[in-house]
Amino acid sequence: MLVGERPGLSVVDSLGLYLTNEPSSSTTDADRNCISNVHPPDGLSYAAAAETAIALATRAAALGFSGVALKADDPAALRIGAG
Repeated sequence: MLVGERPGLSVVDSLGLYLTNEPSSSTTDADRNCISNVHPPDGLSYAAAAETAIALATRAAALGFSGVALKADDPAALRIGAG
């Protein structure tokens, strides 16, 4: 599941994306990945956010989990077959 929001706390045009593999009523924040600070030109670009979301979703589906166990620091490392 991928949910987007516009939190607008300190940056009114910032976006956040939350990705969870197989969410349920027992899903916690630790089971979710967050891609935040999406607001070009000062934050993450839309293209970089999309690349990260696709990489996370692909890897989460292949592994069967998301969240803190699935890091998103380097989208290339998330691709299937990488590490």
